Amino acid sequence: MPYYESYGPDRSRTLSPEPTLHDPVSINESELGRWTEVRRGARLNESTLGEYTYVMERAQLDFTTIGTFGSIASDARLGPTNHPIDRPTAHHFTYRAAMYDLGEDDASIFDWRADQPVEVGHDVWIGHGAIVLPGVTIGNGAVVGAGAVVTADVDPYTIVAGVPAEPIRRRFDPETAARIEATEWWDWDHETLSERLAAFRDKAVFLDRYAPEQVDTTALD
Repeated sequence: MPYYESYGPDRSRTLSPEPTLHDPVSINESELGRWTEVRRGARLNESTLGEYTYVMERAQLDFTTIGTFGSIASDARLGPTNHPIDRPTAHHFTYRAAMYDLGEDDASIFDWRADQPVEVGHDVWIGHGAIVLPGVTIGNGAVVGAGAVVTADVDPYTIVAGVPAEPIRRRFDPETAARIEATEWWDWDHETLSERLAAFRDKAVFLDRYAPEQVDTTALD
């Protein structure tokens, strides 16, 4: 039985260092790191997934870079392509003219889209149905609530929600967030992650064993 059909009730199955793709998926000029997973119906266009990042069903990524350990829920959309609304019409026949046998395509529009990438840090969770608009940067450890529309940058370890998305609260207090970020645990190799798994299940243990006691919280204030 294909993995995607048994994913829910059978938690014994594992991923592998090679990216796991659950067809059908659409992937165009994109890079996928080790231990990544893309669920059925997802679409990636000129995007990058860091190691251990997963993309759930029907999520769409355009010109998006996601760090390691990203969690992208189903139906999320990151970097949805904009239309040039300053033209007499917003319809794409003006830049996809060849499709309609009207002339040559307008490459400048595709360059314009690529120049507005979405940048997502490490350990970021994007909730179900959330939309992250082009040009937005989301910091490490942030959380985007389900159905949110993110129009502005999101600070590290901040939870945002709503339309447009606004900060709800910090995921951790500034000192704790800075101590966790200082460990740069997302760069630990697979063997180290395995050895330290128990600490990831207990924040106090993790901080005591691996985080520095003195940190600069300026970047998270």
